[in-house]
Amino acid sequence: MKDFKYLCAYTIPILSLVGLWFQGIYTYLTPVYTFGFIPLLELFTSSSTQNLSDTARLSKSKQKIFDWMLYINLPIVYGILFTTLYVTSTTPLSTYELTGIIFSTGIVLGTNGINVGHELGHRFTSERFLGKALLLPSLYMHFFIEHNYGHHLHVATKKDPATAKYNHPVYLFWITSSFGQYISAWKIQSSLLKKNKHSFFSIYNDMFWYLIITNIYLLAIYFSFGTSGLQIAIYSGIVGFLLLETINYIEHYGLIRRNTSSGRYERVREIHSWNSNHTLGRVLLYELTRHSDHHHRASKKYQLLDHHDQSPQLPFGYPTSMVLSLLPPLWFLIMNKRVPREMKTLKKSN
Repeated sequence: MKDFKYLCAYTIPILSLVGLWFQGIYTYLTPVYTFGFIPLLELFTSSSTQNLSDTARLSKSKQKIFDWMLYINLPIVYGILFTTLYVTSTTPLSTYELTGIIFSTGIVLGTNGINVGHELGHRFTSERFLGKALLLPSLYMHFFIEHNYGHHLHVATKKDPATAKYNHPVYLFWITSSFGQYISAWKIQSSLLKKNKHSFFSIYNDMFWYLIITNIYLLAIYFSFGTSGLQIAIYSGIVGFLLLETINYIEHYGLIRRNTSSGRYERVREIHSWNSNHTLGRVLLYELTRHSDHHHRASKKYQLLDHHDQSPQLPFGYPTSMVLSLLPPLWFLIMNKRVPREMKTLKKSN
C-alpha cells in the first residue's frame, strides 16, 4: 500500500473541484490547503533519510503503477482547466471568487502540471510528449528545452537563470528567471539547429512549434469561452509558472559550483541543490524535494531518488519553504547561515 502514497498528490485538484462546486470562500480551499494546512502539518510530521534497498529499488523500477500515477495527471489537469473555464464563463461570480479560482487552478497547473511535466520531460521516450502537454496550460513549453539542455548543464553558475543568487529576493528572481529562461531556450534551440545543420526557420525548430501550439491553445480558449475565459486561462497559467519559479528559487538558492584549474566548472554534485526529506512535500510533489539526487542523476525516476548526507538540507519541506521565501527578510535570516561557507567565499571571489 505504501506505493500508493503518491495518490495524495490528487488532493490538490480534488480541493480545486470542491471550490468550483461550492464557490464562495471554498474557492480558496486549494491555496489554504497547499500553503497553510500542509506547512502546518509539516511542522509536526516526520522526515526520513532512508533509501531503498537494492531489492526494493529493482522492484519499484519495474512497476508501471508509478508511471500511471503520473500519466493520470494529464486528464486531471485539463479536466480542472475546462471545468474552471466553464464555471467562470457560465456563473456570475464576484471578484474575490474569481481570484480564488485563478489561484486554485494555477496551483493545479503548477503542481500536477509543470511538476509532472518536468518528471516526464527527463525520460527519453514518448512520455516526453505528455510532459510537454502538461507544460502547455502554464504557457511554459520552452521549459522543456531550457531545463534539459540549459539548467542541468549550468546549474549553480552565473550562466543559469534558474539558480537564485545569494541575497536575491524571490520577487526579483521571478522576473530574472522567467525572462532569462525564455531567452536561454531560444539560444539553446539556435545552437541545436546549427549543430544538426538545420535552418533557424526549419520544421526542426521546436521553439517555433511551441509558439504555434501555445497560440492555438489560447485561440481555442478565446473562441470557446470568450475574453473572460482567455483572461482566466492566462492568469492561471501565470500562477502556475510562478509556482515553478518559486520552487526553482528554493532548490538552488545561494549555491555555487567551483571553477576548476581547466577553467571549467566542477561537475554537478549532490551539494549543488537543496534537499528536503519532509514526507508530505515528498509525496505531494512526487519526490521533487530530493532534488540533489535528481541533479546527480537526472534520468532517475522519482520513486527511486535517494537521500545524500552531503547535500545541503532545507530546514522545512517545500510547501513551508515556498511560503518562507515570500518573506525575504525571514528567508535570508534562516537560510543565509545554511549556505555552505565555502560557497559564500566563492561568491565574493567570482
